[in-house]
Amino acid sequence: MTHAHSLTRRDFLGHTALAGTLGLLTQTASASAEKLPPYYQDRGWQVGCWTRPWAQYDYRVGFDAMAETGFKYVALTGAKTKTGRVISVETTLEESAEEGKEARQRGLTITTVYGGGVALEKGPEGLRKLIDNCEAAQGWSVLLSNVGNEKTYETCCRTIAGCGDYAAQKQIVIVLKPHGGTTGTGPQLRDAVQRVNHKSFTLMYDPGNIFFYSEGKIDPVTDCEAVLGLVTGISVKDYRPPKEVMLTPGTGQVNFAVLMKKLRQAGFTHGPMIIETLAPGDAKQTLAEAKKAKEFVERLVAG
Repeated sequence: MTHAHSLTRRDFLGHTALAGTLGLLTQTASASAEKLPPYYQDRGWQVGCWTRPWAQYDYRVGFDAMAETGFKYVALTGAKTKTGRVISVETTLEESAEEGKEARQRGLTITTVYGGGVALEKGPEGLRKLIDNCEAAQGWSVLLSNVGNEKTYETCCRTIAGCGDYAAQKQIVIVLKPHGGTTGTGPQLRDAVQRVNHKSFTLMYDPGNIFFYSEGKIDPVTDCEAVLGLVTGISVKDYRPPKEVMLTPGTGQVNFAVLMKKLRQAGFTHGPMIIETLAPGDAKQTLAEAKKAKEFVERLVAG
């Protein structure tokens, strides 16, 4: 897929989301002239890891382990900091810049920053601050795990839409992944995309969470059909009944091969493939599981 094709796809989805229409995507001359945010650029499959498996340590411990494993991409979430995140809304710009520097010194590119819950119902301030922190760290995207509850859902969607141009100016993308509640399934995620209706807003699919929040009742292989053509990244997480996701990918119930086949046929041909969870253990065991997970995902995208 060319850069122009990828951008046309985003513009197309942005302009047609409210109509709920997916169709064939065409290239345009104007699209090729517009600069794509790094998150959307075709850099092949970006196999990386979240900091979550090393959340009990200083974030540098996770960075070191990822570098030793051979990862080139990292997504930031839990760590032993005052906020419990590598970067959160409360993190200063100076701290964010330093954390980004630490990643780059280890050859790691930050694809995504998850700072925990953002109070979208209170307005754009929190999301804008997270976008600023992501820019300071030279990250590519900020992740949202929810879009409020049933009462605040529409307000939160308006907040995200209102931050779209701000994110675009900074070449940052706002990413949503399933996390129960109003965004627990493919149809709900699709609805959020339609309501926000902005090219700087996209989806990261999380098959483990689809199983987890439905208590094993909804299979992501079927659920993903509601978001075909909308997914631009995957948080690689497995699942085992009754409610277990602290697994190394490939050892649980998610049929990743079939899931990827469906997503690829719908246009997901490159992007972040970020491993979120591993089988628990000490630092040595976690490193070994990270290596297994990396090999599994590399085989998955190669196939």
